[in-house]
Amino acid sequence: MPNIKSAIKRVKVSEKRRLRNASHKSALRTAVKTAETAIAGTNVDTAKAALIAASKKLDKAVTKGLIHKNAAARKKSRLAKRLNVLSAQS
Repeated sequence: MPNIKSAIKRVKVSEKRRLRNASHKSALRTAVKTAETAIAGTNVDTAKAALIAASKKLDKAVTKGLIHKNAAARKKSRLAKRLNVLSAQS
């Protein structure tokens, strides 16, 4: 444990941010997984809604600095591509 006052504060702030980031990242992963399972199903409307929700979470994660913008773009692109294949089949 640090002795200097500013270093003590940095430890507290870092821990708070770590917990918040972990929570947001977990919610992001859940949203992406939900979208993937919805796309794996047969209902196109549910899949579209899940994709929109996942895209929104990915964009928020980028603005908060949780993930890189190219990583978010890649995930959104792959999900949209799979959704397009599903909607073309039905």
